Amino acid sequence: MNITDNDIKLIKSKGLTVDKVLSQIEIFKNEIPFVALRSAATPENGITKFSEVYQKELIERYEKKVKNLETIKFVPASGAASRMFKELFRFLDYYDADKESLNSYTNHEKADAIRLFLIGLEKFPFYNTVMNEVKQLSPDFDSLTEGEQLYLFVEVMLREKGLNYGWYPKGLLPFHKYSERIATAFEEHLYEAAGYNVNGDKASKIHFTISKEHLEAFNEEFEHIQKDVEAKTATKFDISYSFQKPETDTIAVTMENEPFRLENGELLFRPGGHGALIENLNDLDADIIYIKNIDNVVVRKYQNELSGFKKVLAGKLLEIQQEVFDILKCIDKEVPTEEKLKQIKQFLVEELNVRLPLDFDKFSDKFKVLFIKESLNRPIRVCGMVINEGEPGGGPFWVKQENGRVVLQIIEAPQINKNDRRQKDILASATHFNPVDLVCGVRNYKGEKFNLLDFVDPDAGFITTKTMNGRRLKALELPGLWNGAMSNWISVFVEVPLTTFNPVKSVNDLLKSAHQVKLFS
Repeated sequence: MNITDNDIKLIKSKGLTVDKVLSQIEIFKNEIPFVALRSAATPENGITKFSEVYQKELIERYEKKVKNLETIKFVPASGAASRMFKELFRFLDYYDADKESLNSYTNHEKADAIRLFLIGLEKFPFYNTVMNEVKQLSPDFDSLTEGEQLYLFVEVMLREKGLNYGWYPKGLLPFHKYSERIATAFEEHLYEAAGYNVNGDKASKIHFTISKEHLEAFNEEFEHIQKDVEAKTATKFDISYSFQKPETDTIAVTMENEPFRLENGELLFRPGGHGALIENLNDLDADIIYIKNIDNVVVRKYQNELSGFKKVLAGKLLEIQQEVFDILKCIDKEVPTEEKLKQIKQFLVEELNVRLPLDFDKFSDKFKVLFIKESLNRPIRVCGMVINEGEPGGGPFWVKQENGRVVLQIIEAPQINKNDRRQKDILASATHFNPVDLVCGVRNYKGEKFNLLDFVDPDAGFITTKTMNGRRLKALELPGLWNGAMSNWISVFVEVPLTTFNPVKSVNDLLKSAHQVKLFS
């Protein structure tokens, strides 16, 4: 790589070093190895199902202890709404109302998403807002053909000269229509947090990771809704924000693994994906950190059920933490007895899904204690898992590491070699999906916060192919936040109901019951 003075200046401006950039280029050249799946995690094989009685016990444990704990909700919210409207943008690009009818277009393009959007049009929370704007711009709207009407509606909704929803962050889009007003995903996260992220008289803390250019808009939204939401929930909110750090950007390369340069000769850097947010998470300190994506919310009539399961996960975290801390404090004082070792082994295997070395019983007492401490002195996460209904994204698997140990991980599809028949079969056998529903403990048994960067698997990122200005390039995504960035945490997977998973990946997802205050008649 020929490095110019301008390259060095750009690299330093991002908080990166030349050595770091060169090491990223080496990753492209050497490629990232696929994970070695051993089996899918399933109920009774890595995923736990709780009885209703046990769920109540965990909720009671949480509610009893939370008053004396620091809690915070962490919401990745920098996602652009443009991806929600992918099919609608395509419609604007390819449909010509002067040349064909809407029905003709949807037939030859197999545009089922457009058909569904049209059928449910009046059920969308933004319908009246957009329609009012449309009729101001086009007084003769009612005389237009169906195709012309829909085209104009979508154009006004998405384009900059209209409402510009295509530019919005997903968190500030209209999500739910109530009788008194329309609520954004941001607002719904406040209502949800009031159901479980509360401890005594302290404010409910929520931290959003957003794009810097949207900070003012988020602040304005909070100012607009704060008084009303706090009155209705009897909860004060402490809202904070952070941005993806520029030093987590990664260099892009050509298909020949040479640095990709823009037309002006400047190196191209790209955001490193949601794995970069481990840096933001690492800046937080609390007894319990909830993690949930910005688009996974529900209308308020379902929030009690959702809050209940959050308390279940948090109660389980507290239960596990207590046992882990007791063991670590015990072995700090003395070598455990044979009976105590037996109990610890049982806890590791049955509660934490730790696969012990086959010769563990032959270890000396010193090495047994070292193994136990190394296995337990880590951040802890309890992850909700839902039954897989074909949603894209990561899932729970047993994975064989380079050191030969088999561990539980959340794995994304790009990490799996689908050309390997056995690996493909294991992927196909998966029964559950990761809905990004995590409850985390980031302090050790001495009350000190872990440095979460110490627990990232740097080899768990992945390389993707993108296009820019008609040129293909390779992009490097850092180990995902709930994938490789947490791969060396203690991980406990718990089955939660599908009702807790209601993401809005496409605009048409807003037509689902979880996002409709009044269901379709």
